[in-house]
Parts: sequence; structure tokens; C-alpha cells
Amino acid sequence: MTLWRIRATVDDRPGYLSVLTASLALRGVNILAVQVHTTERGAVDDFLVDAPDALGEADLLAAVERGRGRDCWVARSEARGLADQPTRVLALANRLVRDPDAAGEALRALLGADTVTWRPDAVDGTGVADTTMLLADPSGGTFTLRRAAPGFTPAEYARAQALVELAATVARRAAEQVTLVLPDGAELTVRPAVADDLPAVRDLHDACSARSRYRRYLGGAAVPPPARLRRMLEPARGLTLVAAAAGPGGAESVVAMANLLGEGDEAEAALLVRDDWQRRGLGSALLRRLVRYAEEAGYAALVLHTQAENGPMLRTVRRLDRAARSSYDGPLLTLTVPLGPAGPLPTPPTRQGTRRVTGVDPQVVG
Repeated sequence: MTLWRIRATVDDRPGYLSVLTASLALRGVNILAVQVHTTERGAVDDFLVDAPDALGEADLLAAVERGRGRDCWVARSEARGLADQPTRVLALANRLVRDPDAAGEALRALLGADTVTWRPDAVDGTGVADTTMLLADPSGGTFTLRRAAPGFTPAEYARAQALVELAATVARRAAEQVTLVLPDGAELTVRPAVADDLPAVRDLHDACSARSRYRRYLGGAAVPPPARLRRMLEPARGLTLVAAAAGPGGAESVVAMANLLGEGDEAEAALLVRDDWQRRGLGSALLRRLVRYAEEAGYAALVLHTQAENGPMLRTVRRLDRAARSSYDGPLLTLTVPLGPAGPLPTPPTRQGTRRVTGVDPQVVG
């Protein structure tokens, strides 16, 4: 028996696909897998088949035509074609996570393209034109894919675009990762959080004292449930940063988390730093990065809610050297930091109304 790939267009009408499969079955052809690509001209069926050795390309073409298939393409396949499409796509996605620069090779493997080229300028009219596909690179530029046969389908274009967007996302996250050196010489990795950070972030909460969690969550000292932590790691609007330190044997542990949640034209910020990493400047460094992100995203102000007695957080905000409006609601204090160029140092807050936060203290708690 020999493996073949067969692609043919079939009228999208009841019973037409069964006529084609019956025609193949009469010749001893076993269908191992099938994918259906919806197009304007009809359903394009992509088969992986096992055919008797005596059958050649012409025999298979004839069988498809007798089964009411048209625009038929037939080619020998390899054993690796036995892997189903979702498995192949997941394997390629895993490869891109490890090496986002391999997008061209992944596209070639995904679609069996003869050539994949990239150019830095964007082009109009991305999409599919028979055996040519143009893909917009979210990082800038355009991918051009070509193969002799068969022609590309809209479904293949959607898969390829999703793969390119994944590579761009991974590359962007890698570019956003920085090494942070604290005043005491300690080094940490700071990067945007991902869903896979959930176990490490849960460990961070477990390692924090009840007081640190109380200050972070404004009264609740319990560890948030996994569903809430998951939403915090990848907010719909905003950003979550994690700071990781190398431990024994090179294993990393998350020692701090900084959240920025956008709402309207303001963004709310919050910090959680493990107790043994407090008073080392980590909270200030993370808050500055959130401020930069909020400004680049176009938010008008940064808002922080904290307890009025939380001196460490007040000092962290003061180190921004930005004017901050403060307002009290019982024991809770809301600080609003207008975004834009840093202004003059404001005056300290009091409980007699809205004042400005100022001052510099070398001892900072995140």
C-alpha cells in the first residue's frame, strides 16, 4: 500500500462527498484522514489515503473525477502525513514558543510551501491568490508563500496568520523581558506574565505574609482563588509583570507581581512583593515600568488604592517624583498620578482633604 494526498473540490450538497468516497473505496483506497476547506467555489476536501501499490496518479485522478470531484490534485505522501492536523499545528506552535525566529520554517512545514520569503515593507491586499499567499507580519513586514500545487485555501490562510501572530507575540514578550539589577546588586528577570505563571504566582502568594497580602488586597489576607489569579495574569486591558529570581540549581521563583488594569481613561496599579524582597527597591522599579506602559498605552492617569497607614506604598509612590492627588474613604487612600512629564515634588497628604504626595525615602517596600 502507498500513501497519497488527494485534494479535490466537491459541490457542497448532500451526498456528494459520499459519492466521491465510494468511488475511491471501489478501487481499494482507504481514507485515513480528511479535512474540509470551505471556499466560494465549493468544499475543498483534502484526503490522506492508503492506496494499493498498483494504483498510480492517473488512476486516482480518474477515481476522483468519477466521484464528481473536480480541480483534483494528487501527490505521494510520507509517513509523517499520518499525524493529524491539530497535532502538527500544536507541534509547530511549541517550536515557535522556543524559537520565534523560525516562523518561516514553521509556515513551510504547515502548508508544504515551496518558498517562504519575508520583506520589511507592508503590502496591500494580503490574502490568497491561487498558489500565492501574502501574510501580514504583526511585527512589521510581509510573508510571501508560494507552492506549485495545490492552490491555497482561506482555511490555510487563517491557520498561517494565526501561526505568524503567535510568533510575533512570543518575540514581543521576549523583547519586553529585562534583567533588573537592584541597588544591593541582586539581579532579577522582569517580564510580562503569561497563563503558565499561575503555579509560580500561587507560590508567591503562599510565601507572602498575611500582612503583605492584606495590604495588596485591601483587607483580605487569603490567597485569591486560581480563577481570579488567572484573570490577573492576562487582563483584557492592561498588563501584569512578574519578577523572577534564580534559586538553587538555577530554578526561578516569582518574587513579585505588578498589575495594571485599564478602565476608561485610567489604569489601576497594584503591587505584591515577597517579604524577603521588600525594602530593596523592587516595588519602585516595577511601578515605574507600569507608569511607562500606561503612558505608552495612552491612559490619562494611574490610580492606586491602599490603606492610609501603608507607609511603604506611599514612599514607593513618592519615589516616582510625580504630583499625585490623594483622597480618603475611611481608612482607604486613593492616589491618582496624572501621566505625562514628571512635575514638581508635591506636598505630603493629610486627612484634611485632597493634598499631594511627596518626599524621598531610601527604604522602599514594593
